[in-house]
Amino acid sequence: PSPAPVAGHAEGVSNDEFRAAMARLAAGVVLVTAQEPPLDPDDPTAPGGEDVGMTATAFLSVSLDPPLVLVSLRTGSRMDDLLDEQPCWAVSVLTEGQRHIAGRFAMKGRISDRLLFADLPYVRGEVSGAPLLDGALATLECRTEQRVTAGDHTLVIGRVLSARVPSTEGGPLLYFRGRYRQLD
Repeated sequence: PSPAPVAGHAEGVSNDEFRAAMARLAAGVVLVTAQEPPLDPDDPTAPGGEDVGMTATAFLSVSLDPPLVLVSLRTGSRMDDLLDEQPCWAVSVLTEGQRHIAGRFAMKGRISDRLLFADLPYVRGEVSGAPLLDGALATLECRTEQRVTAGDHTLVIGRVLSARVPSTEGGPLLYFRGRYRQLD
């Protein structure tokens, strides 16, 4: 007899099988940040927009010329919605010592982003206005070039407008088998 069909997608791969396989792929961890536009750009006294941050492991280099990167965002997430209206955003590549930051910005049902940024040392990107974390392995400021719908995610391709490599010690923060890890 033929094997029982696998519950899941028509292709025969279940969500659990796919997750288990992809968990074996080590990925770097970044903090994607952006600043909401002011509530009323024509009124200088109107409150500015809030800073927003999101931990991501689906981030990669796409092209050297021009310099392009890609981040994958869950469709309909706060960051996806924000980057649909705010073309400039930033990325901080996290170090092994910034695991707490990755966890903080990955929580579901979390508190306000304003509180998440409150005790973090950062500078504002000159191009994006977005927070760039002090102590990151690298920081990039980007402008969205293209958005591609891919299943339940949006692939945001950004042109890198600035890239800095601070003199930071330590190795990268990695995500492997469902946990944050560091190189041994």
